[in-house]
Amino acid sequence: MPLNMSSTPSRRTFLKKGAIAAASTFAAPMFLSAATLGRGQPGPNSRINIGLIGNGLIMGGHREYYRARNHTVVTAVCDVYQDRMESALAECRQENDACQGYLDYEEILERSDIDAVVIGTPDHWHAALSIAAMKAGKDVYVEKPMTLTIEEGKAMVAAEKRYGRILQVGSQQRSESAFRKAAEIVRNGWIGRVKEVYCGLGAFDPPSDYPQQPVPEGFNYDKWLGPAPWEPYNEQRVMSSYSGGWRNFWEYGSRKNGDWGAHHYDITQWALNRDNSGPVFFAPVDYDQPYQYFEYDDGVRVIRDWGERKGHMIRFVGEEGEVMVSRDNRLDTLPVSYAGKPLAPSDKRLYKSTDHRANWVESIYTRKAPICPATVGHRTATVCQLAGIAERLNRPIKWDPVKQQILDDSRAALWQDRPRRAGYELPA
Repeated sequence: MPLNMSSTPSRRTFLKKGAIAAASTFAAPMFLSAATLGRGQPGPNSRINIGLIGNGLIMGGHREYYRARNHTVVTAVCDVYQDRMESALAECRQENDACQGYLDYEEILERSDIDAVVIGTPDHWHAALSIAAMKAGKDVYVEKPMTLTIEEGKAMVAAEKRYGRILQVGSQQRSESAFRKAAEIVRNGWIGRVKEVYCGLGAFDPPSDYPQQPVPEGFNYDKWLGPAPWEPYNEQRVMSSYSGGWRNFWEYGSRKNGDWGAHHYDITQWALNRDNSGPVFFAPVDYDQPYQYFEYDDGVRVIRDWGERKGHMIRFVGEEGEVMVSRDNRLDTLPVSYAGKPLAPSDKRLYKSTDHRANWVESIYTRKAPICPATVGHRTATVCQLAGIAERLNRPIKWDPVKQQILDDSRAALWQDRPRRAGYELPA
C-alpha cells in the first residue's frame, strides 16, 4: 500500500503489519527518531528526521516537500555558503523551530537523532557524502548522477550493501507514469526488436577559464572544491544554474552526459532491461557518424541529439513500432493504440512509483529497496561517465559491463577514477 504523503499536519500514518495504514489525529506531531527508539528504522509513531546537505537550486524543491509532509521533519540544513544556509534555515524553521543550521556536513552526520539525509551538492561531492552518511547510519537520497566516476559508483554500491541503508538516486523520471508505460511497452516487445533510441540532451557552452575573483565572505570555497583540483575562484565556476555554472566543467560533472543523460539514459537502461549491465561501445561525435552514440551487445544504438525525436525527449524505434515519451506524462506510440492499451496479465510489470520522494520515505519505513537504489544509479552513472570520457578524449571507448572495465585503452581506463585532493579522500 503506497504511503499517503498528505501535507495536512494533523494527520498521522504508521507502519502496521507491513503496510502503511491511516491512524488517528494528533494535536501535535511527535519528533521521535529511529535512534531514539533504538531501532534501525523509524517506529510506527515517529517521523523521519531529515538533514538537507547542499541547499542550492535543486534543494528548493526538496525543502518544500519534506517540510510539508506527515512523515518527515527537516531537522538540519547545511551549506558552505553561510547566507544560503541561513536562508534555508529560516524557511525550515517555519515548521520546526528546533531546526539547526551547519556550515560543515560532518556535524549533521554526527547527530544520532537524524535518520536520513538529502544530498543536493554538485556531482563531485555525491559519493563521499553518501558513503559517509551511510557509514554514520543514515539513509540517503542523492541527486543524479549518483557519482562523478565509475570507481566511486562501485564504492557506493559496496557501502549500500555493507551498511544496509536505503539509498534513492534522484532519477525521478522512473516515478512518472508515462516513462514507466514506455519502458513496459518496450520490455514486453510490443514494438518488436529495438533498433535505435534517440535522446535529446542539448549542449552547454565549452568550458572556459575565468579570471580569479576574491572569494566572497561567508563562503568556504576550499570545501566547495573538496576532492576536485584547486582552481582560482570565479562566480561562474561555482554558480548553481541549470544552464551552466558548475555544470559546465568536467571537474565537477560529466556536462550534458551527466545532466540530462542521467535522466534519459536511465530510462533507456530501464526499458532495455540493462539495469545490471550496460553498453559495450561509446563513440564521440564524428568518429564514424556526425553524432555521439553508444551501443549494446545486441546492436541497439542510442543516439544523442541527432535524428527525429518527433517533439519528445526519448524515442524508441523498433521493427514493429515506436514509443516516444517526455515529461508531463506525454506518451505517443506507433501504432497509436499502444499508448492507451492496458498490459495483458502475462505482460511484465515494472516497479511502480508515482512519487519519487515518497517512494524513498516508504522504503525507509519498510526497509525494502526503492525504485532507484545504488545498484541502478551506478549503472546509469557509468553510462554517463563513459560517454563523457569518449567525448573528452575524442575517441571511441570499449567497455566490458561484466568486469566493469574499459578495454584496450590504458589511458582511457585511468578516467574510471580521478585523483582526489589531500584531505578529501573517499571514506573507506
